[in-house]
Amino acid sequence: MGNKLPEPQGQQREVVYLRGKGHCVALGVAGSGKTVMAVRRARYLATVPGLGGPTLLITFNGALVTYLKSLVDEGSGVTVEQYHVFARRALREFFATNPRICDFTTRDNLIARALKDVRLGATERSAAFRKPVRFFADEFDWLTGNGIDDFGDYLSGELERVGRGSNLLKADRLVVYKVYRRYQELLANAGFDLDWSSLASELLRTLNSEVAMHGYRHVVVDEGQDFTPEMIRSLAALIPEDGSLTFFGDYAQQIYGSRMSWKSLGLKVTGGRLVRFDRNYRNTRQIAQLAKAISDHPRFGDGIELVKPTAPVRSGKPPLLTDVGSDIRLIEVAAHFATNLCIDRNTQAKDQRVAVLSRDGALTERIARLVDRQRTVKLHKGMTKWDQSPGVYYGPYSEARGLEFDTVVLPFRAEDEKPPEASIQAFGLEEALVRQARELYVAVTRARTDVVLIHHGQLTSVLPEAESGIYELMSS
Repeated sequence: MGNKLPEPQGQQREVVYLRGKGHCVALGVAGSGKTVMAVRRARYLATVPGLGGPTLLITFNGALVTYLKSLVDEGSGVTVEQYHVFARRALREFFATNPRICDFTTRDNLIARALKDVRLGATERSAAFRKPVRFFADEFDWLTGNGIDDFGDYLSGELERVGRGSNLLKADRLVVYKVYRRYQELLANAGFDLDWSSLASELLRTLNSEVAMHGYRHVVVDEGQDFTPEMIRSLAALIPEDGSLTFFGDYAQQIYGSRMSWKSLGLKVTGGRLVRFDRNYRNTRQIAQLAKAISDHPRFGDGIELVKPTAPVRSGKPPLLTDVGSDIRLIEVAAHFATNLCIDRNTQAKDQRVAVLSRDGALTERIARLVDRQRTVKLHKGMTKWDQSPGVYYGPYSEARGLEFDTVVLPFRAEDEKPPEASIQAFGLEEALVRQARELYVAVTRARTDVVLIHHGQLTSVLPEAESGIYELMSS
C-alpha cells in the first residue's frame, strides 16, 4: 500500500483537481509540495468519473521513482516509471521494436574516435579540437534533446545555446557537426541503433508515424525541469485527444543538461492551466535564506522562469558551518554529525532521517562506512525499495531530487572549492559555477530542520562567506 499523503491545501487543491483534459503546468519553489501534488494528481486522474483512465507518473531521477512507488497503491491505475525505462518499454510493448542502445562508456569511446578521425582529416583550425569528450557528449545531448536534425541554423549560429557555456564560432560549430556525423557512422558500424540521449526522438518519431493503443490516458511529469523538449513532446504524443499531460517543475532545481524554460517544450497551456506555487512548506526561514543566497549567484536564472519564493513561516536554527583540518577529519566529523546530530543539536538522531550528500558518491560512501550499516541507505538509480524509517541516507546531489530529510549534511573537500575540472573544460568556469550552484541549491533545500556544512580548505564561492551572518559557526 502507498504511504498516507497530506491533504492538499489552497492552491495545491487547485492543480490536483484541474480538469483531466489537455496540458497543465505547475511551477513551484522547493518545498512547495510538488511531488505530493503529482502523486495526488495521478491518483485523481486514474479514477475521476468520466475522464479517468490508466495514468503514467513519470520522472527523471531513479531514486525518486522508488520513492514515488512507495506512495502509490497497487491496483490504483497509476504506473510509476523513470523516463528512459518507460520509453524503451513503450517501443517494445506498443510497437514491437527493441532498438539496440549504446551504453554511456561505449558512447564516450566512439565520440573520442570520431573526434580523432575528424581532427586527422581537418584542414581548418578550430578551438573545438581542444575540447574534451564531455563537451561533445553534452553538445550532442543538447542537439538531440531539442530535436535538431536540420543543422543549418546551428551552423549559422542562429540557435541560442542557453546553458552551454561560451558561444561557439562558426568554425567550431562545423567541427561539432562533423564529429557528430562521424559518431553516427561509428555508432551504426558498432551495431547500435541509437544512444540513450536520442531515445526520446525515436519514441516520438514512432508515435507520430504509427497507429497503436498506447496504454495511457493521462501522464503526470514530476521534476519536469530536467526533461528535454523531445521527452515532453513524446509524452504529449502519447496521450489521446481526451487525455491530459500535467507538468510539475522548478527550474531553480534544473541540474541535468542545459537551462531551458517550459515554454520551449511545446505544451499548449490555456485557461488557467498554468499555476505557480511560491509557498515553501518544507524549509525553515534560516534554510531558505541560505538557499536564496545560493540562487542569487549571477546567471542562476538565465533563460528560465523562476518562481520567487515567499519566506517560510517556520523558524529554526541557522545552518551550521565548521572548518576542519584534513580530509580524514572531514569524513570523521561528517559521520559523527550524521549519527548524532538533531535539530536542537543535543539529542540523538535515531528518530531522524539524515542525508549525507556530495557531488562525489565515493566520499559519501567513505562517510557511510563509519555509520552503523543497519541504519544506512544508499541513494542510487537502481533502488528497488524505499525505506521511510529513520536512518542515514547517502549519495550524490542528483539522487536526492524530489526527496526530503530532517537533516542534510554537506561535506566539502579542498578540491570542491571549484567545479570539477571536466565541467570547467566542457562549459567554461562561469557556466560550471552556475551548475554547481544549482546542485547545492537542490541539496540544501532537501532539509526540513537542519543543514550542516563541513569543509576542509576554502569554501566554494557558490556559497555565502562564513562571515555572511547566515551560518552558526563552530570551531573544529
